Amino acid sequence: MRRLLIALLCLCSPALFAYDDMHMDMPKEPPLGASAAFDSHGRLWIVDAADGHVRLRHSDDDGRTLSAPAIVNSIAEPIYAEGENRPKLVLGLHDDIDISWSQPRAKPWTGFVRFARSRDHGATFSAPLSVHRDRAEITHRFDALAVDGKGRVVIAWIDKRDQEAASQQKKPYLGAAVYFSWSNNGGASFVPERKLIDQSCECCRIALSLTPNGEVAAFFRSIYGDNIRDHAYAVLHVDGRASHADRATFTNWKIEGCPHHGPGLAIGSDGTRHAVWYEAKDKPTIWYGQLQPGHAPTHLLTVANAGASHADIAVHGRTVWIVWNQVSASGYALMLRSSTDGGVHFSAAREIAHSTDAVASPQLLQKRNQPFVAWNTAGGFQLVPIRAAR
Repeated sequence: MRRLLIALLCLCSPALFAYDDMHMDMPKEPPLGASAAFDSHGRLWIVDAADGHVRLRHSDDDGRTLSAPAIVNSIAEPIYAEGENRPKLVLGLHDDIDISWSQPRAKPWTGFVRFARSRDHGATFSAPLSVHRDRAEITHRFDALAVDGKGRVVIAWIDKRDQEAASQQKKPYLGAAVYFSWSNNGGASFVPERKLIDQSCECCRIALSLTPNGEVAAFFRSIYGDNIRDHAYAVLHVDGRASHADRATFTNWKIEGCPHHGPGLAIGSDGTRHAVWYEAKDKPTIWYGQLQPGHAPTHLLTVANAGASHADIAVHGRTVWIVWNQVSASGYALMLRSSTDGGVHFSAAREIAHSTDAVASPQLLQKRNQPFVAWNTAGGFQLVPIRAAR
């Protein structure tokens, strides 16, 4: 109940978002951060954290029953596992299981980005490694994980090394930076990290999606001017070319702190960049738009307003799905809007699941082009099928 009251207060009062990196006492409840994915055979895989271990479970009946957990990191360590910063799971080209997470360090709000892989369907895992060469006890967190079209593991994260350097030189520096790295050898090692951009938001998740040619694209909250918290888009080149981030949203929300609301990105086979994002300049709003980096998005749509949070998006052909959490005095509703014409028009919002327990951010999945929503709740994990409206 306390978590529900906090959610209601924050979602109805944008001013309460003006904090940096959770400078408030949060309720001591089990972490709900989890990620899920289907493999090429339709098996569902779920990763979360418990008792200092990242754990992996699977289901062969669409989430109705789950296997006993396999432990990813044999030696226990602290793990961020809720909100915008949860363990990530991606299936490689041969159903190799790639997992990343952020590991808290001794100082508050610091972390290392960690990675492990299983080549034998979760029976064993490689020893976890820290992805970045920089070992300063600062923020390297909010990891985002993808596998590109050639099987290379790509990881992006939020990093404060440049903020720390500016502070030591008594120079101003808003926010953090986005860094990324990749592996050419199946996650055995990663190349030295590269900075994508300065002045990113401090703790909003990074959304990744594959372009039609198999490259990894990133969409994330950045900072423009005097704390304008809009979003940027970039393709993370791993072939020696420089990567460049362009401003991609222009809602001009000014807030002196991180709102803990990262965006969602789904790129269609035709190259259309479908995106959802949150802002609360005038009132809390989840937006949909088709990104035109460097210019305002097209087909802008207000998806939802007060009480809505943490939207995700997916696309297949001309069909686009958007899901989000909607909080009210009765609990949390999992909401859906969909489009069958490539995002030009969307259906009215409808509830597809409900929970009176605390919930995590929903994640859209596809199994043989059939959409599902992975929804972790304090009452248990749910895999919610998306069915046509009656």
